[in-house]
Amino acid sequence: MEILVTIFIVIIFILLMPKILRFFGLHPEYYGKSHSLPGKKALIIATNQAELNKPGKTGGKATGAFLSEITVAYYDFLDASMHVDVASIKGGKIPIEPQSLSYFIKTTADKRFLKDVELRKKIENSRAIADVDFTAYDIIFLAGGWGAAYDLGYSDELGQKISDAYYTDKTIIGGVCHGPLGLIRAKDKDGNLLIAGRRMTAVTDKQIKQLLITATPQHPETELRKAGALFESQSKLIDMFATHAVVDDEKRFVTGQNQNSGHETAHKMMELIEN
Repeated sequence: MEILVTIFIVIIFILLMPKILRFFGLHPEYYGKSHSLPGKKALIIATNQAELNKPGKTGGKATGAFLSEITVAYYDFLDASMHVDVASIKGGKIPIEPQSLSYFIKTTADKRFLKDVELRKKIENSRAIADVDFTAYDIIFLAGGWGAAYDLGYSDELGQKISDAYYTDKTIIGGVCHGPLGLIRAKDKDGNLLIAGRRMTAVTDKQIKQLLITATPQHPETELRKAGALFESQSKLIDMFATHAVVDDEKRFVTGQNQNSGHETAHKMMELIEN
């Protein structure tokens, strides 16, 4: 009898775990203003890195983009009647972090993705950034995940295309978690780093240490600070449950702290192109 009671308690605990995690702050719902932006275009960019390995090593645990850091923004943009494209550094398949598909942390957007043939095709056959005209978009959104620490911040081509989009004087640029690493190589017309002196956020060094994944070659907080960004964040006992979104003073860049910040970041971007 005691064994049955124990099994029952364990089952109930497992079933309730997603709600418990959300209670503490994981993947908060968004209850703000909705948007209608027909005719506007968004581009979501993600990683091609599929392995979590130490610099200079090959092999390792499967990783990639954190699914909700694509899906939350994608569906927020799509539901606002925007046209949404998906690209990656090399093009082709965007690997997905396996943990982001776990029962405990799947978002409503992730569940929608699993039934969405069109978005699944876009992620399996993403466009290469070399083939994309960034200046044609109203929003450029950089998705995160551990994989992004291996390629977004090392791509000179991405940096140049971010700069090109910035100088359209219309495109709103940003991303969440590890995604803002894709901004660190963008430069202004004088060759200075474009994000220097701008208020920004991304996943914190504290969260990375708490999750015990410190071997990746770049850490967003560290790299943004090196690039001269005015880094800010919110903190909790466990930073995985914190969230923060920042609009720079020029209102051209919107960055989100981590996997919890997708909705707020996407909606702040849409507010800027709506106004």
